[in-house]
Amino acid sequence: MSVQILLVGHHAMLREGLRSLLQNKSDMEVVGESADGSTAIRLARQLKPDVAVIDVDMPGMDGIDVTRQLTHESYPVKVVAVSTSLKRSFISEVLRMGASGYVLKERAFHHLVTAIETVRAGEIYLCSKTANILVNDYIRGRLWAGYSSNGHLTDREREVIKMLAEGKPSKEIALIMGVSVKTVDATRRRIMQKLNIENFAQLIKYAIREGLTSVDA
Repeated sequence: MSVQILLVGHHAMLREGLRSLLQNKSDMEVVGESADGSTAIRLARQLKPDVAVIDVDMPGMDGIDVTRQLTHESYPVKVVAVSTSLKRSFISEVLRMGASGYVLKERAFHHLVTAIETVRAGEIYLCSKTANILVNDYIRGRLWAGYSSNGHLTDREREVIKMLAEGKPSKEIALIMGVSVKTVDATRRRIMQKLNIENFAQLIKYAIREGLTSVDA
Protein backbone atom coordinates (compact mmCIF):
# COMPACT_ATOMS: atom_id res chain seq x y z
CA MET A 1 0.00 0.00 0.00
CA SER A 2 1.33 3.43 -0.93
CA VAL A 3 2.23 6.08 1.65
CA GLN A 4 -0.59 8.62 1.88
CA ILE A 5 0.79 12.18 2.00
CA LEU A 6 -0.70 15.58 2.85
CA LEU A 7 1.17 18.67 1.55
CA VAL A 8 0.83 21.84 3.63
CA GLY A 9 2.29 25.22 2.66
CA HIS A 10 1.19 28.67 1.57
CA HIS A 11 3.45 28.80 -1.51
CA ALA A 12 1.64 27.11 -4.41
CA MET A 13 4.87 26.73 -6.40
CA LEU A 14 6.54 24.80 -3.58
CA ARG A 15 3.54 22.47 -3.21
CA GLU A 16 3.40 21.94 -6.97
CA GLY A 17 7.09 21.09 -7.11
CA LEU A 18 6.90 18.65 -4.21
CA ARG A 19 3.75 17.06 -5.63
CA SER A 20 5.48 16.51 -8.98
CA LEU A 21 8.43 14.93 -7.19
CA LEU A 22 6.26 12.55 -5.18
CA GLN A 23 4.02 11.61 -8.09
CA ASN A 24 7.04 9.93 -9.66
CA LYS A 25 7.16 7.47 -6.76
CA SER A 26 4.86 4.50 -7.27
CA ASP A 27 4.69 3.84 -3.53
CA MET A 28 3.68 7.39 -2.57
CA GLU A 29 0.42 9.25 -3.14
CA VAL A 30 -0.44 12.89 -2.43
CA VAL A 31 -4.00 12.66 -1.12
CA GLY A 32 -4.48 16.32 -0.23
CA GLU A 33 -3.04 19.83 -0.18
CA SER A 34 -3.59 22.86 1.99
CA ALA A 35 -2.37 26.47 1.89
CA ASP A 36 -3.13 27.18 5.55
CA GLY A 37 -3.05 25.53 8.95
CA SER A 38 -6.72 25.25 9.79
CA THR A 39 -7.53 23.61 6.45
CA ALA A 40 -4.60 21.25 6.94
CA ILE A 41 -5.98 20.03 10.26
CA ARG A 42 -9.46 19.54 8.77
CA LEU A 43 -8.04 17.59 5.81
CA ALA A 44 -5.85 15.45 8.06
CA ARG A 45 -8.87 14.46 10.14
CA GLN A 46 -10.83 13.67 7.00
CA LEU A 47 -8.15 11.92 4.91
CA LYS A 48 -6.03 10.36 7.70
CA PRO A 49 -2.72 10.54 5.78
CA ASP A 50 0.35 8.64 6.92
CA VAL A 51 2.68 11.62 6.57
CA ALA A 52 2.17 15.39 6.43
CA VAL A 53 4.86 17.50 4.75
CA ILE A 54 4.50 20.92 6.38
CA ASP A 55 6.06 24.27 5.50
CA VAL A 56 6.58 25.47 9.07
CA ASP A 57 7.24 29.05 7.89
CA MET A 58 3.56 29.63 7.09
CA PRO A 59 1.92 32.90 8.17
CA GLY A 60 -1.10 32.91 10.47
CA MET A 61 -1.46 29.52 12.12
CA ASP A 62 2.14 28.47 11.55
CA GLY A 63 3.53 25.02 10.90
CA ILE A 64 4.63 24.52 14.50
CA ASP A 65 1.05 24.79 15.73
CA VAL A 66 -0.16 22.52 12.93
CA THR A 67 2.55 19.99 13.78
CA ARG A 68 1.59 19.95 17.44
CA GLN A 69 -2.07 19.35 16.67
CA LEU A 70 -1.55 16.70 13.99
CA THR A 71 0.89 14.66 16.07
CA HIS A 72 -1.44 14.68 19.07
CA GLU A 73 -4.61 13.65 17.25
CA SER A 74 -6.33 10.35 18.04
CA TYR A 75 -5.06 9.33 14.60
CA PRO A 76 -1.54 10.82 14.80
CA VAL A 77 0.23 11.82 11.60
CA LYS A 78 3.98 11.65 11.04
CA VAL A 79 5.27 15.12 10.19
CA VAL A 80 8.18 16.13 7.98
CA ALA A 81 8.88 19.82 8.56
CA VAL A 82 10.22 21.91 5.69
CA SER A 83 11.82 25.24 6.54
CA THR A 84 14.46 27.85 5.68
CA SER A 85 15.47 28.23 9.32
CA LEU A 86 18.73 26.95 10.81
CA LYS A 87 18.09 28.53 14.21
CA ARG A 88 18.74 26.04 17.00
CA SER A 89 15.77 27.18 19.08
CA PHE A 90 13.40 26.93 16.11
CA ILE A 91 14.54 23.45 15.08
CA SER A 92 14.30 22.11 18.62
CA GLU A 93 10.82 23.59 19.03
CA VAL A 94 9.58 21.93 15.83
CA LEU A 95 10.93 18.57 17.00
CA ARG A 96 9.56 19.08 20.50
CA MET A 97 6.11 19.67 19.02
CA GLY A 98 6.25 16.22 17.45
CA ALA A 99 7.87 16.48 14.01
CA SER A 100 9.77 13.34 13.00
CA GLY A 101 11.73 14.97 10.19
CA TYR A 102 13.32 18.33 9.39
CA VAL A 103 14.41 19.26 5.86
CA LEU A 104 15.69 22.59 4.54
CA LYS A 105 13.73 24.04 1.63
CA GLU A 106 16.91 24.55 -0.37
CA ARG A 107 17.47 20.77 -0.33
CA ALA A 108 13.87 19.58 -0.14
CA PHE A 109 13.86 17.98 -3.58
CA HIS A 110 16.96 15.97 -2.69
CA HIS A 111 15.91 14.81 0.77
CA LEU A 112 12.12 14.65 0.89
CA VAL A 113 11.55 11.13 -0.44
CA THR A 114 14.10 9.66 1.97
CA ALA A 115 12.68 11.74 4.82
CA ILE A 116 9.15 10.42 4.17
CA GLU A 117 10.35 6.82 3.98
CA THR A 118 12.34 7.26 7.19
CA VAL A 119 9.60 8.80 9.33
CA ARG A 120 7.04 6.35 7.96
CA ALA A 121 9.28 3.59 9.32
CA GLY A 122 9.15 5.18 12.77
CA GLU A 123 12.56 6.83 12.69
CA ILE A 124 13.83 10.42 12.87
CA TYR A 125 15.17 12.13 9.74
CA LEU A 126 17.35 15.25 9.93
CA CYS A 127 19.15 16.74 6.96
CA SER A 128 22.91 16.98 7.52
CA LYS A 129 23.01 20.72 8.28
CA THR A 130 20.29 20.34 10.88
CA ALA A 131 21.95 17.32 12.46
CA ASN A 132 25.24 19.20 12.79
CA ILE A 133 23.52 22.13 14.50
CA LEU A 134 21.80 19.85 17.00
CA VAL A 135 25.02 17.96 17.68
CA ASN A 136 26.66 21.30 18.53
CA ASP A 137 23.91 21.90 21.03
CA TYR A 138 24.34 18.45 22.55
CA ILE A 139 27.99 19.26 23.10
CA ARG A 140 27.00 22.44 24.92
CA GLY A 141 24.25 20.64 26.83
CA ARG A 142 21.47 22.96 25.61
CA LEU A 143 18.81 20.48 24.52
CA TRP A 144 18.75 17.11 26.23
CA ALA A 145 20.68 16.12 29.31
CA GLY A 146 22.17 12.95 30.62
CA TYR A 147 22.52 9.33 29.62
CA SER A 148 23.41 6.14 31.41
CA SER A 149 26.15 4.16 29.68
CA ASN A 150 25.92 0.47 30.50
CA GLY A 151 27.03 -2.66 28.70
CA HIS A 152 29.78 -3.38 26.23
CA LEU A 153 29.28 -2.50 22.58
CA THR A 154 30.67 -4.58 19.75
CA ASP A 155 32.64 -2.96 16.93
CA ARG A 156 29.62 -3.32 14.64
CA GLU A 157 27.33 -1.65 17.18
CA ARG A 158 29.78 1.25 17.54
CA GLU A 159 29.87 1.62 13.75
CA VAL A 160 26.07 1.72 13.60
CA ILE A 161 25.99 4.44 16.28
CA LYS A 162 28.54 6.46 14.33
CA MET A 163 26.50 6.34 11.13
CA LEU A 164 23.22 7.11 12.93
CA ALA A 165 24.82 10.14 14.58
CA GLU A 166 25.98 11.32 11.15
CA GLY A 167 22.37 11.36 9.98
CA LYS A 168 22.41 8.24 7.80
CA PRO A 169 19.01 6.46 7.57
CA SER A 170 18.73 2.72 8.22
CA LYS A 171 18.44 1.94 4.50
CA GLU A 172 21.80 3.60 3.75
CA ILE A 173 23.49 1.95 6.75
CA ALA A 174 22.20 -1.43 5.63
CA LEU A 175 23.65 -0.87 2.15
CA ILE A 176 27.04 0.18 3.53
CA MET A 177 27.24 -2.76 5.93
CA GLY A 178 25.81 -5.32 3.53
CA VAL A 179 22.92 -6.32 5.81
CA SER A 180 19.14 -5.92 5.80
CA VAL A 181 17.31 -2.86 7.13
CA LYS A 182 15.69 -5.13 9.74
CA THR A 183 19.16 -6.10 10.99
CA VAL A 184 20.16 -2.43 11.32
CA ASP A 185 16.95 -1.62 13.21
CA ALA A 186 17.45 -4.61 15.51
CA THR A 187 21.03 -3.50 16.18
CA ARG A 188 19.87 0.02 17.01
CA ARG A 189 17.30 -1.31 19.48
CA ARG A 190 19.91 -3.56 21.08
CA ILE A 191 22.33 -0.65 21.44
CA MET A 192 19.70 1.52 23.13
CA GLN A 193 18.85 -1.29 25.53
CA LYS A 194 22.52 -1.83 26.40
CA LEU A 195 23.11 1.87 27.04
CA ASN A 196 19.74 2.52 28.70
CA ILE A 197 19.10 5.21 26.09
CA GLU A 198 15.50 6.15 25.31
CA ASN A 199 15.67 8.36 22.22
CA PHE A 200 17.67 9.43 19.19
CA ALA A 201 18.90 12.64 20.82
CA GLN A 202 20.55 10.76 23.68
CA LEU A 203 22.12 8.36 21.18
CA ILE A 204 23.77 11.25 19.33
CA LYS A 205 25.00 12.70 22.61
CA TYR A 206 26.54 9.34 23.51
CA ALA A 207 28.29 9.18 20.13
CA ILE A 208 29.79 12.64 20.62
CA ARG A 209 30.96 12.03 24.17
CA GLU A 210 32.51 8.70 23.22
CA GLY A 211 34.30 10.20 20.22
CA LEU A 212 32.43 8.04 17.72
CA THR A 213 31.63 11.00 15.50
CA SER A 214 32.62 14.61 15.02
CA VAL A 215 30.94 17.80 13.90
CA ASP A 216 31.85 19.40 10.61
CA ALA A 217 32.19 23.15 10.57
